Amino acid sequence: MANPDLLESPETDLAEALDLPWLVVVHNDPVNLMSYVSMVFRRIFGWTRERAEQHMMEVHVKGRSVVWSGGREQAELYVQQLHTYLLLATLEKSS
Repeated sequence: MANPDLLESPETDLAEALDLPWLVVVHNDPVNLMSYVSMVFRRIFGWTRERAEQHMMEVHVKGRSVVWSGGREQAELYVQQLHTYLLLATLEKSS
């Protein structure tokens, strides 16, 4: 029989938290032009103009857009890159 304490260890919780899909979310702001936001998406993610504009419009209309989902380390890198371009971006756990 497995030891329940081992199944619920902090190391297990940490590993699970790191492996969960993480979301990179870009939020609307009153400062950046829509064309600038599209350009940043194209530069960081290598998207086509159409895809970048679709996400930019989602940010503009809905106030936010999930622009990437995956491992935490890569998500943190994308958030940092978006901040470098002065976009408002956050990291969220996928539910």
